[in-house]
Amino acid sequence: MTTTVLVVGSGAREHALAKTFLRSQQVDRVLVAPGNDGMTDAGLERFDVALNDLPGLLALAQAQSVTLTMVGSEEPLVLGIVDLFRANQQQIFGPSKVAAQLEGSKSFTKDLLLRHNIPTAQARVVDNLADAQAVLAEFGAPIVFKLDGLALGKGVSVVHTVEKANTYLNNIYAKSADEKLVIEEFLDGVEFSIFSLVGENGVVHAPIAQDHKRLNDNDEGPNTGGMGAYSPVRWLDDDVVQQAITTLVEPSIAAMKADGTPFTGILYTGVMLTSKGPKIIEFNVRFGDPEAQVVLPQLESDLYELLTDLLAGQQPQVNWQTQNVYLGVVLAAPGYPVAPEKGLAVPNVKNVDMIDYAGVKLVEEQLMTNGGRVATVVSHAETASQAQENVYAAIRASQTALHYRHDIGYQAVNAEKEI
Repeated sequence: MTTTVLVVGSGAREHALAKTFLRSQQVDRVLVAPGNDGMTDAGLERFDVALNDLPGLLALAQAQSVTLTMVGSEEPLVLGIVDLFRANQQQIFGPSKVAAQLEGSKSFTKDLLLRHNIPTAQARVVDNLADAQAVLAEFGAPIVFKLDGLALGKGVSVVHTVEKANTYLNNIYAKSADEKLVIEEFLDGVEFSIFSLVGENGVVHAPIAQDHKRLNDNDEGPNTGGMGAYSPVRWLDDDVVQQAITTLVEPSIAAMKADGTPFTGILYTGVMLTSKGPKIIEFNVRFGDPEAQVVLPQLESDLYELLTDLLAGQQPQVNWQTQNVYLGVVLAAPGYPVAPEKGLAVPNVKNVDMIDYAGVKLVEEQLMTNGGRVATVVSHAETASQAQENVYAAIRASQTALHYRHDIGYQAVNAEKEI
């Protein structure tokens, strides 16, 4: 019997997932839908089916005798692709539509955490300007505003003065008088991400990662989907990570089960290590991008076997590498995240471990920009400092005109200098 895996999505995260399945001794074919023109790896097959075309994706899985479907992007999960596939006896790894509200609805998540006394920022949910202004008066600044639904990683705004907060609220409610907004107290501390692969009876935690959300160096500029990441985060004590798993991740999985909405799939827990201990900032219901690009290469076990074991109700035994740090830098089109330029040449970066492509289009045998984030360039070394040096030397040598940060992994590099 031929084993065929379908990866749903078109970004660098899905490219990394597809390449991880290609490494599996148990997988014969890897399909990607819709994929992108940079996914030219031997063994990958691309199909032009939109990621929000759930009937089209189901038809593709059936026609190609797909054995396992893995969804990279959040949109199909929130739309209910897992429910549709399961109803048609198609094996798929991910959360149900109701469980995917952990990412699809910030108010759903905040209600769950507060009801179950899981450490998180205090918050209020509002849907009109007057109530929002009342919460602002209560919390003061700095303050955090979160759009309730999906926003491609750009729905969170941290505002540092009351004046700017009022301007933000007036702009939001001028566009939509009943916009649902989650308003949170500002948490200060160190942020990191935990990725948990969750089955009905088993959980596997991946090495933690640290993302860099701001567009520019020194964490300045607007929030983006992510401009780079590294993993593992060695300068955080193992005790801290275990505390976050014990007090945040495990109780959240238990809370979903207790509420009758059990979670299976990838649970991405965004954690803030505050002076009062770790607290949950947010959940996503899939791998992060660009975190997947630096976490997945560390998997020494077979991803296909891992996921099918979880789906079968088993607890897999999994190995992750521990010798090296993986560091990835995102190349973005100038103008991202507001108005990225299309049609610019994408460089062929050499002397790195891997390049995972995203918003690209092939024009006369040259990859051109066709979206915001274009590619993630990844390298690994025994130290974060060396991995960082390797990546940036390769990017500089390419003489690219694309935008990128020059300080990805700075906290790890600084920690190494202090040793």
